[in-house]
Amino acid sequence: MADNNLLIATGIYPPDPGGPATYLHEVLPELQRRGWRPQVLTFSDTMVNRGESFPVVRILRRLYPLRMGHYAASSLPLVGWAKVIYVHQLGLPLIGPRRAPRVVKIVGDLSWERGVRRGWIPPTEDIDAFQKRTRHDLRVGFDRDRLNSEARSYNSIIVPSEYLKRMVAGWGVDESKIHVIYNALPADYKASTFSQQEAREELGLDAAQPLLLTVGRVLPWKGVDHLIAAAAQMPDLKLVVAGDGPALALAQRQASAAGISERVTFLGNVPRRQVPLWMKAADYVALYSGYEGLSHVLLESLRAGTPAIASDKGGNPEVIQHGLNGLLVPYVNRDALIETLREAFQPGRRAALAANTGAGMERFDFQNMIAATDAELRRLL
Repeated sequence: MADNNLLIATGIYPPDPGGPATYLHEVLPELQRRGWRPQVLTFSDTMVNRGESFPVVRILRRLYPLRMGHYAASSLPLVGWAKVIYVHQLGLPLIGPRRAPRVVKIVGDLSWERGVRRGWIPPTEDIDAFQKRTRHDLRVGFDRDRLNSEARSYNSIIVPSEYLKRMVAGWGVDESKIHVIYNALPADYKASTFSQQEAREELGLDAAQPLLLTVGRVLPWKGVDHLIAAAAQMPDLKLVVAGDGPALALAQRQASAAGISERVTFLGNVPRRQVPLWMKAADYVALYSGYEGLSHVLLESLRAGTPAIASDKGGNPEVIQHGLNGLLVPYVNRDALIETLREAFQPGRRAALAANTGAGMERFDFQNMIAATDAELRRLL
């Protein structure tokens, strides 16, 4: 039906890595089955599509002015075609009539992330402190004002956590426009069926050594530096870092300088199908980050039956119930992190937490996420 034309405007889409790309890959076929006619507009490094059952318009990532101009020109007929526009990144150059209602999914503060990556914001300034500041570097202030103003213009905003709802409301957005729809693992996600011992044998790991795993992009706010510092204080602990990113080389130098290179393994990017095996092998999955909207890594860890040790920041407390299915640690507090790790490896502690990793997971059901998203999009028709 023409009334169900759905334009998806995004900055990344498979084969790009990253949460928004993965989300769209999982969600769009489900929305199509529910009667929507999706069409995707995205930046891309390739013009080759992957057999999607809906059109994908790819804009090559060339020089900034060229790609932004091409994106804007390509958006014009699509904006006119759409009955609902579902945006997945603030700041995209959409042009055309404003007839169709617009909804945006916000998973973080792009002005803060961009500022940290470009060195405009000190890496020690976490996202919550950034929200409270009223004066910024001119470049950061301009970016923040522009993006926050855009957020206020949408008919509806979807966020994956109560934490992000509070943040976005702080940008001056009418709270009635903000809807929390929790992220979820895809319906076909399969945790490893191996036992912990079998997983370690498969990976060639010591069966008895305490093992802490952290998964994700190695970025300044992800806390890998704090995990390395804590590991240096625990002589028996092995830390495995699964992921790549701009802060990886610095983390490798830190491990070397601390004299623990033999106990810190950097895997680089790990194929998604292998991550559940590493999670099963680990005693704990650690996510000591300064910011998380709602972490898929924590959901995957709990699905694997492996308790998590996470910072108390962002959406983490909405997934990890301290002392039940994992442990929360104040951020940033390296002494507290070290004490928590020592507690975690006390006899019987891991088994008690692992027994409760299924607690509360019904909130992150995939079909519930799809139904809630579908309902919000239809409300706007």
